[in-house]
Amino acid sequence: MRKTNYIYLLLMTLALGACAQNNTKEQKHEKDFPMKKTEQEWKAVLTDEQYYILREKGTERAFTGKYWDNHEKGKYYCAACKQELFDSETKFESGSGWPSFYKPVKEQAVVVGKDTSFGMERDEIVCSNCGGHLGHVFPDGPKPTGLRYCMNSAALEFKKENK
Repeated sequence: MRKTNYIYLLLMTLALGACAQNNTKEQKHEKDFPMKKTEQEWKAVLTDEQYYILREKGTERAFTGKYWDNHEKGKYYCAACKQELFDSETKFESGSGWPSFYKPVKEQAVVVGKDTSFGMERDEIVCSNCGGHLGHVFPDGPKPTGLRYCMNSAALEFKKENK
């Protein structure tokens, strides 16, 4: 009986290890992004906060980012590679504390991948040009898409519309 318990424990440990490896794999995107830089090159051009969010898949605290309450007209770009991502016309007040949009400027501007970190399953959004982590998308947004692209301010740059 004792031997059976050890075998059972060993099998459970192996199964849990395999699940953990799968979760890590799912967080990575298989896509080959056009812009390639080494981590040292990214560190040289990004602030510490931008690096943490864009390259290490971090997040800023709600209601602390510079764009969550921005109501100016303009465009939002990836802070890492400057690719255009969102238009202020699609920004809305989600109450989440992060800048939220109901669609990107074009579908190809972002890539959706699975994020299973922290015991949750979410759809992660990354820049299609550099692979930088931007935030997540949820199915609780307004019409016409019903989506909420919940982005980190530090992952974005805003350029005000000229009048």
